[in-house]
Amino acid sequence: MTPAVAAGVRAAARIVAAADGRGGTALPVLAGQGPFALRRTRATGRGAQVTVIGAMSAPLGGDRLELSAEVGAGAHLTVISAAATISLPGASGEPATYDVRLGVGQDAVLRWLPEQLIVAAGSDLRMTTRVELAAGARFVYRDEQVLGRAGERPGRLSARLTVRCAGECLLDQELSFGPGVPGWDGPAVLDRYRAVGQLLVVSPDFIQDPSAVVLAGDPDGGQAVRTPLAGPAVLVTAVAPDALRLRRLLDAMTPPVDGARDAGGAHHPASAAITSRR
Repeated sequence: MTPAVAAGVRAAARIVAAADGRGGTALPVLAGQGPFALRRTRATGRGAQVTVIGAMSAPLGGDRLELSAEVGAGAHLTVISAAATISLPGASGEPATYDVRLGVGQDAVLRWLPEQLIVAAGSDLRMTTRVELAAGARFVYRDEQVLGRAGERPGRLSARLTVRCAGECLLDQELSFGPGVPGWDGPAVLDRYRAVGQLLVVSPDFIQDPSAVVLAGDPDGGQAVRTPLAGPAVLVTAVAPDALRLRRLLDAMTPPVDGARDAGGAHHPASAAITSRR
């Protein structure tokens, strides 16, 4: 008789940020389970910063993970991670799922700036991110994916990002890479590159001052494009040979935006995409 295989970890984490009435941001809910350890860390200005620390190896095949953040009206929150996330194969042979839910209220700011997701050989990850923004919300979202660790073949990744602003769809895209995905490493998709990323900046400033399309290339072979969306947003998309060059491209293409001072961003160019005049 074949022994039963563990179905994987089920775990959720939740962050709630709220204006404290004194010009700062409180964290009434900071709750993590399993691989999610959440810590309030030092931030610049009067906003709050939370660091997600991996308390165990995850996601593994068969894991079901959920992470949510809610930023109330007038609150300012930055979320970073202490290290890259590595998707690994599990004993069950099943794919892992990782669901992220983000909500940003009126005149609130959320900077979502995790480190890279590395898709290790043999892994299979299905990731969904859903974002709901109120009118007047400001949002910076960075997403970097590295297909395989150094010297190994990539695993499989399917990722869907849906962003709604004031009830209207701003962005809805799905990307799939790795073994079994037709043409993912062909010239029409990633070609020779193994690092892909995007940076989304949403701000009402883009309504009056829309961004132009900008193309950029890296001497080491990376490529990036900055594109205005049909709404108050700009999307930067980049491909590169590795994570370091990918980050440099995204940083170089990040658009500056006014608004929301003292938001408490991390010391990173993407965190400065939204500055303040308050």
